[in-house]
Amino acid sequence: MQVFDGVCNLEFYQPRNAMLLKTLCLITLLTTTLTDAKSLDKLSAIRDNIKTNEFKQITSVVIAQDQNIIYEQYFNGSDAETQHDMRSASKSITSLAVGLAIKDGLIKTVEQPVLPYFEDKLPLKNPDKRKSAITLEDLLTMSSLLECDDWNNASRGNEEKMYIIEDWTQFMLDLPIRGTAPWRQTPADSKYGRAAYYCTGGVQVLADVVERVTQQKMSAYLQAKLFNPLGIKPPINSFTPLGVTNGGGGMRLRSMDWIKIGQMMMDGGQFDQQKVLDKQWIDDSLSRKAVIDVNRGIEYGYLWWIFDFVVEEQNITAFAAAGNGGNYLFMLPALNAQVVITSQAYNTNYAHPQSQKILTEHVIPALLKR
Repeated sequence: MQVFDGVCNLEFYQPRNAMLLKTLCLITLLTTTLTDAKSLDKLSAIRDNIKTNEFKQITSVVIAQDQNIIYEQYFNGSDAETQHDMRSASKSITSLAVGLAIKDGLIKTVEQPVLPYFEDKLPLKNPDKRKSAITLEDLLTMSSLLECDDWNNASRGNEEKMYIIEDWTQFMLDLPIRGTAPWRQTPADSKYGRAAYYCTGGVQVLADVVERVTQQKMSAYLQAKLFNPLGIKPPINSFTPLGVTNGGGGMRLRSMDWIKIGQMMMDGGQFDQQKVLDKQWIDDSLSRKAVIDVNRGIEYGYLWWIFDFVVEEQNITAFAAAGNGGNYLFMLPALNAQVVITSQAYNTNYAHPQSQKILTEHVIPALLKR
């Protein structure tokens, strides 16, 4: 049973006695309206600010707490069935695919080196014995020694240069070893012993690994092992010119699909009494492994972002899947909540700040008052 913005929603768990639950939902709604006025004011302001265009190009905001949907609104032509292009947020789904392959015994450990999976790509350009030491974990934490930096247009491994090559994996493995600029810390001097550089190409290599060990498209593997157990209909996927599932972005899911993924993560890999993923993989994925943004001190797990916010003098940690345009799934363990914000503000300087403002100035304060 869910209550959101004056509407009762029975879809999330599809209870047997829908009429009874609907009655209870309406009673709960009346109680919520009386007791959570301040909380509802904060949430109502989200819609108002989107309508006045203070928050631009937002397409949905969905909030779940204690396994109930407390807010679900769609904007700018989207609705509950819209499959949103959350861009790089789907990198986090690639991390889950690696975890599933480990659960199925197809990958032994993240410490395995990458190159043995790609003997057909040898010999590589820019040969260097250090390439043989690159592990799956290096790619999961974006801290391999390959010269790849999407945030630097001059980088040889910048993703825009990869997209015009037919074989994305070959493009990545052929890159030279990265040097360390004088103003950057070496891996040895970096926090956690890793120097992270945001690199879509490395995530694509992981997708290729998943397809090789499962002997099927990663999209099909995810549907069988992740999306079907969560009751998620097939997403819209994209593929490389060679037909490998795009692991770095472009997977389109509904907002409620992301809520289910977040709930499964926060429940340690369980969903609706099913074990979808090993709890150890969830714990490892959300553990601090590297600093992905040195200037802002933002940390990173296995393709999951880790934000530390201060809201109303409280420290709130958010684990997130994040993508261009200000697209997010936020998981807030301290509040037992998940928040999905979708947006089409691609390649704008306000995209991420406005989505984080929705979270920190509206959503979290509302949750704190509930």
